[in-house]
Amino acid sequence: MNKRYRYLFGPVPSRRFGRSLGVDLSRPKTCSLDCIFCQLGRTGSSSVERKEYVPTDAVIAELKDWLKTDGRADYITLSGSGEPTLHSRFGEVLAFIRENSKIPALLLTNGTMLYLPEVREAASHATIVKASLSAWDDASYRRVNRPHPALRFAMLTAGEKAFRAEYTGKLFLEVFLIKGINAAAEEVRKIAALAKEIAPDRVQLNTAVRPPAEDFAIPLTKEEMEGFCDLFDPRAEIIAEFKTAQGGSMHANQDAILAMLQRRPCTAEQIAHAFEMHMNEVSKYLGKLTSSAQISTERRNGLIYYTVPSGEKRRKA
Repeated sequence: MNKRYRYLFGPVPSRRFGRSLGVDLSRPKTCSLDCIFCQLGRTGSSSVERKEYVPTDAVIAELKDWLKTDGRADYITLSGSGEPTLHSRFGEVLAFIRENSKIPALLLTNGTMLYLPEVREAASHATIVKASLSAWDDASYRRVNRPHPALRFAMLTAGEKAFRAEYTGKLFLEVFLIKGINAAAEEVRKIAALAKEIAPDRVQLNTAVRPPAEDFAIPLTKEEMEGFCDLFDPRAEIIAEFKTAQGGSMHANQDAILAMLQRRPCTAEQIAHAFEMHMNEVSKYLGKLTSSAQISTERRNGLIYYTVPSGEKRRKA
């Protein structure tokens, strides 16, 4: 996508969903949770206020233009700078995609708002909904996801079960596991038991392979995650991108970011501004570079900076 849009980004390469065009209905970072593993950093002040954070008509106008001038993607995905279901008219955006394109409409949600009937009705316009479950009770919910004070874990599970009962599309459930936080065998069994009650079409295991909001969010190894797959029904699949193939444009973007970091350490926000990329795109590239040990992270004054290790700088020189 050569044209610059305000609310669309990508298409971004995704292991789960191929080439995905992102639709961002939030302002950074508008979310009902402040997850310790979030690739976009800390939420700061979480919110459960549902309103029109960005103008729906402008989002649809950009989608019309993109469908007319490009229109090539495997999915069109509501995701981005926060929780899309906090946008009061997100269902209209999904309905527009379904009515005007053959590309599947995907909703990535943390599930916190699904306890509301109007949110479940709006979400039903998606071809696929990916919701989240990474805890088993209120205490673990607050430890892992750090929800808004108005939210309770029972609201999350009740909303996801109610949505499953009403929804005729495909429901995926993502389980994010963090070492020492929610990844002991007995803890994963509790999550798996609740996941079975929700009855998703697919269960997907993830971990903090991209730089997380908190440095104590330690990822599991692929082997550790494989040991948990059989606990889930249906059997879980691992979606954490430990190693994946990359296309030419992916390499080009990573090389440009790497060249920038060889000159000076930068935050993700600085990189996004320099390359006019969405933060979701930047986080993917930084995740790849971090997992391949081409860059490392350091914290300064509460911010995460990305840098090229001194040995790598000498080899590139």
